[in-house]
Amino acid sequence: MQNIVMQPIGRVCNNVKEKKDHSWGEELSTIVLEEAYRPGLNGLLDFSHAIILTYLDKARYEPQKHLQRRPQNRADMPLAGIFAQRAKDRPNPIGLTAVEIVSADEQSLTVRGLDAVDDTPVLDIKPYYPVYDRKDASVPEWVDRLMTHYF
Repeated sequence: MQNIVMQPIGRVCNNVKEKKDHSWGEELSTIVLEEAYRPGLNGLLDFSHAIILTYLDKARYEPQKHLQRRPQNRADMPLAGIFAQRAKDRPNPIGLTAVEIVSADEQSLTVRGLDAVDDTPVLDIKPYYPVYDRKDASVPEWVDRLMTHYF
């Protein structure tokens, strides 16, 4: 297997100090970019939403525990494989969240709804394109129950 090396483009700055499984919807986070990447924010404020890719550095994947499990370890959820979930403890701890853009300045981007704790490394920022990021997708019924208090 090939090793893949990535460098963070910035870090999350917010008031969330510990991992959690709910109430992310109103969380405000500022992504402070490394100086070399700051010009890359040009034009992003023309979009209402962005996709944030993070490196979940506090996650710990244990195959026997995480490869198949009930989402959020809830008894009312079905047993599901890791690739049928958006769980944080994954073989490659990459987080992906579509967020609302609140503001930006020369060095940072402020967003609402990013499910990442303070100081999480950010790997990439992409504008949300509805034409790419399908709105007509379907999910199993348990996902709606799971997400009731997430955002």
